[in-house]
Amino acid sequence: MILSQTVAAWGNPDFPAVFSAEVQGLGANALPLQAGLTHSSQVSGDTFSVMVLESSATATHLQIRAGIFYAGVIVGSCCADDPTPLCEQPEYCELLFTLERSTAAASLTLLG
Repeated sequence: MILSQTVAAWGNPDFPAVFSAEVQGLGANALPLQAGLTHSSQVSGDTFSVMVLESSATATHLQIRAGIFYAGVIVGSCCADDPTPLCEQPEYCELLFTLERSTAAASLTLLG
């Protein structure tokens, strides 16, 4: 995962917006959202939003703690003839993005 726009925006007032847009552009499959589920059993769709909670920098790395808001569904909970539609449940997890400043390569840690 490369987040070059995020590294370039570090220190600018629009940094949170650039980071959020770049992460959303990766798509839900690039993030460990399935592992962060707490109220449902499967991530629903590719829609999510990102909020920067905290960010810091060293000479070599950027660290960004972000809150991810997304939806999940409980699959397999209805009988075959049950007409009840699947209801999305709101989900939230926090991820720690660690970016190498020289390459913009990012690693992710699920915080909860």
